[in-house]
Amino acid sequence: MKEFRIFLKRILDIFGSLVGIIFLFIPLYLPIAIAIKLNSKGPVLIKLERVSRGKKILIHKFRSMYQDAIDYKPVFASLNERDNPFFKIKYDPRITKVGEFLRRYHLDEIPQFIDIFLGKISLVGPRAHEPQEIFSYPKEYLFIAKRKAGLTGFSQINGGCNLPFLKELELDKYYLENWSLFLDLKIIFKTIFLIFFNKINNK
Repeated sequence: MKEFRIFLKRILDIFGSLVGIIFLFIPLYLPIAIAIKLNSKGPVLIKLERVSRGKKILIHKFRSMYQDAIDYKPVFASLNERDNPFFKIKYDPRITKVGEFLRRYHLDEIPQFIDIFLGKISLVGPRAHEPQEIFSYPKEYLFIAKRKAGLTGFSQINGGCNLPFLKELELDKYYLENWSLFLDLKIIFKTIFLIFFNKINNK
C-alpha cells in the first residue's frame, strides 16, 4: 500500500513537472534569460545546495541576485529578519531589479520543474533547506530532512518565510504525518491561487 502511494506521488510529480517544463520553462526561458543578462553580469541559471532525502543536492533557479551574492551573506547577517538559522532580508540589496520581479511572481523557481522530473525533489514536500540550516533542527524534527523536499508545501502555503523557525518545522511535520494524494492536490491548487494573487511568500 505504501509503495503504491509513493508510486502515485511520483506519477503526479512527473505529470506536473512536464506541464511546468512545456508550458512555463520552455516558452519563458529566452525572455527571462535576456532580461537577466541585460540587467547584470553572471549566469542565467544557478545551482543552489539544498537537502532532500537526507542528501545534499543541487537545485536550479533563475539567477535573481548579483553574481557572487552568497559571499556577501555574512556582511548582511546583522540585517537578518528571521530567527536562526534561517536568513531573510526584506529589501535584500543583493537582489537585482529583474530578480525582484522574478521572485515576486516566483518565476525564478520555474527551472526546478526539471529537478522534479529528475526525482531530486517533489512538487509537494517539506521546504528544501540549506545543509547548514539542518544542523539547527531540534531532534524531533530531524526526520523531515530525510524526506524528499518539495517545490511547494504545507508550510509554504501557511506563511512561508514569514513563519518562525519552529512553526515551519511543525507544519512540515504535520504534512508528512498526514500525507495523502488529496492533500498534495489541495496544496498545489492553493499554491497556484496564492501566486496568482501574489500572496505567497517563500523568499
